[in-house]
Amino acid sequence: MARRAVLTSALATTIEWYDFFLYGAAAALVFPRLFFPKSDPFVGTLLSFSTFFVGFIARPIGAAICGHYGDRIGRKSQLIACMLLMGTATVAIGVIPGYNSIGIWGAVLLTLCRLLQGLGVGGAWSGSVLMAGEWTQPHRRGFTTSFAQFGAPAGLVLANGALAIVSGSVGQQALFAWGWRLPFLASVVLVAIGIWVRARVRESPVFTEIQARGFIAATPLMTVLREHWRGVVLTTLLRSGQHIPFYIFTTYALTYGATVLGLHASFVLALVMAQSALSMVTVLLSGHLSDRYGRYRVIALGCLVMMAWPFLYFGLLDSGRMALIVIAIVIALPLQDLQYGPQAAYIADQFPAPVRYTGSALGYQLASITAGGPAPLIAAWLYHQFHSALPIAIYMSVAALVSLVCARVLAPRSAGVQLRSQPSASR
Repeated sequence: MARRAVLTSALATTIEWYDFFLYGAAAALVFPRLFFPKSDPFVGTLLSFSTFFVGFIARPIGAAICGHYGDRIGRKSQLIACMLLMGTATVAIGVIPGYNSIGIWGAVLLTLCRLLQGLGVGGAWSGSVLMAGEWTQPHRRGFTTSFAQFGAPAGLVLANGALAIVSGSVGQQALFAWGWRLPFLASVVLVAIGIWVRARVRESPVFTEIQARGFIAATPLMTVLREHWRGVVLTTLLRSGQHIPFYIFTTYALTYGATVLGLHASFVLALVMAQSALSMVTVLLSGHLSDRYGRYRVIALGCLVMMAWPFLYFGLLDSGRMALIVIAIVIALPLQDLQYGPQAAYIADQFPAPVRYTGSALGYQLASITAGGPAPLIAAWLYHQFHSALPIAIYMSVAALVSLVCARVLAPRSAGVQLRSQPSASR
């Protein structure tokens, strides 16, 4: 059952992130023209990324709602509910008419569906991490919980791959007319598989023990905000140095490559897929290294790397040499995995079992508002203002410094923590 929990975590999060990232790729390549055709290209991109950001605003709300029920009635039920919500919203996006059919209402419906996507993914991450981590031994927890992180690059490969295949098969004109809808509609099959797989895993043994011993928190959210607010704030800031680069490397890079470097969109999309495929390996490797050398050391190394890498990254992109552009994009995401791989266990370690779903979900997902969500918008604005990528690199480097400080503050609480049931002050 432990192996099944870990593998299910990887598969299910891959499907959920496919839904979430498919929107990101479409927001960069398709939605500005389809839903905001009357706008200046720069304004259209900002408007499209704004609807993209709505999903990030919703993620902490989903974390609070699902965290409450995940700590009250169990991890498993919330995971199934979140996947059903994500799938429904994604399929609905695939049938929304464009601006030429219903005007601005297309963008309104798009934003509503993106909101539902955010609620779903906001509640799913923590449950996936806890199902994997609470079924396995502490000395392997960095590796096993990194399978939940594995779902992000894997979902990105599926999402970008689906869009690239459709684009290459039907041509650009058909892509904008109807082809972009196919990957969204295909989500119904993936979600059905994901729900079936998740239903085959038993409830977390830690939650079962909490129930048996009467340690269920009556108001998990209030308990977290009253007793563990410091952990929530620090884990949110901890994610800055990873979350901001992630969305610049995977979402803004599509816009930068097409509009600044003049590269064909499908070529940049292929490079983003390549870096995501490599990340599927390095995220698991980073989780394993955190079990062997300590989570703080691996995360701190990742922060130091990300303080320097953005300057080299944009330098390579702006060189105009194709080989250097390929190298820059392909290895960018694996470098941030030094932070991303161990994060799941590192964040879960900060909260006692009766409120672990709520606490870890809030800490993780609030970074969607402070870091990842606005990152493509801020990057696009910085380049538009300064006509240089240097401010973007500085922005990313400062975020990594913030993460390094937070990782050091949290380190003592993460040393040797057991993911076992502990009574909470409020039951």
